[in-house]
Amino acid sequence: MHKFFTEPHNISETEGKILGDDVKHIYKVLRLSEGEEVVLNNCEGIEYLGEIETITKSEVIVKIIKRLDINNESKVKVHLFQGLPKGQKMDLIVQKGTELGVSEFIPVTTARVDVKLKGEFKKLDRLNRIALEACKQSKRSVIPQVKEVIDFNEAINELKKMDLIIVPYENAEDFGIKTLVRKLERDSVDLDTINNVGILIGPEGGFEESEIDDLKEQGAYIVTLGNRILRTETAGFTATALIQYELGDLGGKLS
Repeated sequence: MHKFFTEPHNISETEGKILGDDVKHIYKVLRLSEGEEVVLNNCEGIEYLGEIETITKSEVIVKIIKRLDINNESKVKVHLFQGLPKGQKMDLIVQKGTELGVSEFIPVTTARVDVKLKGEFKKLDRLNRIALEACKQSKRSVIPQVKEVIDFNEAINELKKMDLIIVPYENAEDFGIKTLVRKLERDSVDLDTINNVGILIGPEGGFEESEIDDLKEQGAYIVTLGNRILRTETAGFTATALIQYELGDLGGKLS
């Protein structure tokens, strides 16, 4: 069944309205017609089953049948702080990160980021559109946001708000995410209280040692992702998948 996102003010208890590019997609590409059922999401995680009542070139009116009981978001909110990559790599990071359950993407300028790259991230509409499309494809209920670019010090301040901070680093000792989780368990940390995880990924040039020292002072866990050097875009996917497996919903539910 097809799902469409629409702003909260476009949905009432009895009726929903689909606007914008989705309208043309409905009648020209999907060729949906009156009487067919669809799912509406209010962009805040609430979904409804509805039936198409009318289709025009400017809007689609949907009769609300019922509110749906959904549970397809991970309990762990991953906040991906991404050192600015070159080229179009951020497109891939946002697309695949959304599929893996990232809650928000925060582009970061670190010491080894080319300052010229910052100008390429002024317009976030395209990246947020990529997040929306990936959200539809992966049947997520909450659309992750791509935030404005921040510098390293601002990232430190944001990371302080997290329950857990993870920084993959190519020079890390033999201390991976699995080892980290076992350590937390030995330290009697209730893993169910870890709701917000901040992952900071370095740019192509990696981190300066002084940046790693600053992160350690804030309680960040510096981890390895294995013996192979991963690209900046791959590192974020890998760390997110490992966290979602260990703490979230990627590994399925325990019986």
